[in-house]
Amino acid sequence: MNTASRADALKFAAAVALPTVAGGVIKRRRRVMGLLERTQADSSAVRMMQTFRSRYGTEPLRLPIPGRSLAVVMSRHDVGRVLDGTPEPFSPANLEKRAALAQFQPHGVLISEGAERERRRDFNERVLQTQDRLHHLTPVVLAKIREEVASLPERGSLDWDQFAVVWWRLVRRITLGDGARDDNVTTDLLARLRLAANWSYLAPPRKALRRRVMERLHGHLERAEADSLAGTIAGAAPSPDIDAVSQVGHWLFAFDAAGMVALRALALLATHPEQRHRALEEVASAPDLPYLRACVLDTVRLWPTTPVILRDATKETDSMAAGTALLIFTPFFHRDDENLPYAHSFAPDIWLDGRAQGNPALVPFSAGPGECPARNLVLTVTSCLLAELLRGREFQLTSGQRLGASRPLPATLDNFGLAFSVRGRDGLLQQ
Repeated sequence: MNTASRADALKFAAAVALPTVAGGVIKRRRRVMGLLERTQADSSAVRMMQTFRSRYGTEPLRLPIPGRSLAVVMSRHDVGRVLDGTPEPFSPANLEKRAALAQFQPHGVLISEGAERERRRDFNERVLQTQDRLHHLTPVVLAKIREEVASLPERGSLDWDQFAVVWWRLVRRITLGDGARDDNVTTDLLARLRLAANWSYLAPPRKALRRRVMERLHGHLERAEADSLAGTIAGAAPSPDIDAVSQVGHWLFAFDAAGMVALRALALLATHPEQRHRALEEVASAPDLPYLRACVLDTVRLWPTTPVILRDATKETDSMAAGTALLIFTPFFHRDDENLPYAHSFAPDIWLDGRAQGNPALVPFSAGPGECPARNLVLTVTSCLLAELLRGREFQLTSGQRLGASRPLPATLDNFGLAFSVRGRDGLLQQ
């Protein structure tokens, strides 16, 4: 394993670590995201990583950081090896991650270890039905999507603030039940906890705020509405050590990222006529929407909602000491134009023809035993939402981002800054 010079370690901190932390790893900071888009921060970071690869090779690169053993993964082969090695010898319960996520999910599966992790992972997979392409709640989810999208105007405009209202109503209904539809307080309080979590172990635990959030979530779970994940949780009869409230806290965290992806995917479809045409051809076949699911996957490839994947080595491995943190900077592998001909293009077909599956470093939902257990559910919700939006409306991007098919797509895209004009389709595709 090579060791970066101190000068290059500082460059890594400036180009990768600082923008990632400033933008908000756990909860995005709106103002900072706008600045990162204007400076195209990820573009600079990817170029720097390409330079490091040329200079140091493809073995994990150790960074000389006082007080912490840290290695940056440099090859797609090692991305696959590390993620396949979850939870041993590469634990997802990384030191920095534990300190951050404990703010709002103290017993979440991502920061659990050993037998507790196995039980909590099994619970997540059973409730979220990880192995099934379509969750048993899909017909109910589709009905709720149609009801919420109907509240959006068929003419006028759409921006992040309007979209987020509908998105969170939908997420609360799917996760906690219809009784939580308008409970903005719970998700707003959770957002405050997640903002504190951005600081990892540099922020003191917000115990009173966390207790308040947990109590409110527990109240929704006690209702156990049958047509929601809360009802599915009740049917699974989890033992107390599972701490279902912590697991739900993580699901709401993940759905926040999914909302960012949905609006970015809508922006891509609004600016790419060929892909929009293919998407429109399948909207009537909801909920089975392979092309729209591919559109969502490629949106996450282009703008990863988890820009940094962390693992801690549980034992000495390949000259790395036990406790070494391994860092996978996903934009580097997703936008590596030295190896990916489609790096800066909207390319949903790579998720349908096997190219993406053949590249272990394309990890929109992570990969291996630690892959997001809600992957299929999130893809169902986002693809069906896009289908419903496209079914009766035409969208034109008005916020000025250069997303056309004739130019490379920007490396950084601020979802908060997206805005559209909207007009009806004059009955086209209406049912």
